[in-house]
Amino acid sequence: MQRVSRLLFAASLIACLNVSAHAAGALAVGSCGAYGEAHDFPNVAAARAAALRQCRGEQCQVVATLRGNCAAFSVDMANACGASGYASGPHLGKAQNAALKSCYGKGGKDCVIRVFVCDGR
Repeated sequence: MQRVSRLLFAASLIACLNVSAHAAGALAVGSCGAYGEAHDFPNVAAARAAALRQCRGEQCQVVATLRGNCAAFSVDMANACGASGYASGPHLGKAQNAALKSCYGKGGKDCVIRVFVCDGR
């Protein structure tokens, strides 16, 4: 009986891991600091569509798709329609740092993280 319960526990653990392995997310950005994010979707196509629906600006486009990684979007708060940057990576901190570096590299003076998203963790 104990062996059966162990097998059931192992099977349920594998099922849970399998669900998170199939999780997908996306980050969309547009002009003047507009963004949309999605996480924990069953596939990349659904995540991309959800991120685009959330993006309430002009020229929105998906800039990152997520499967077990993170993405961040930064904007220059001194001029939200000016410099911005985005990045994705395996760790949130690295994605945020790269997004800020990209914003400053494009001439931003007061860059801040506007949004970040991780998926499949």
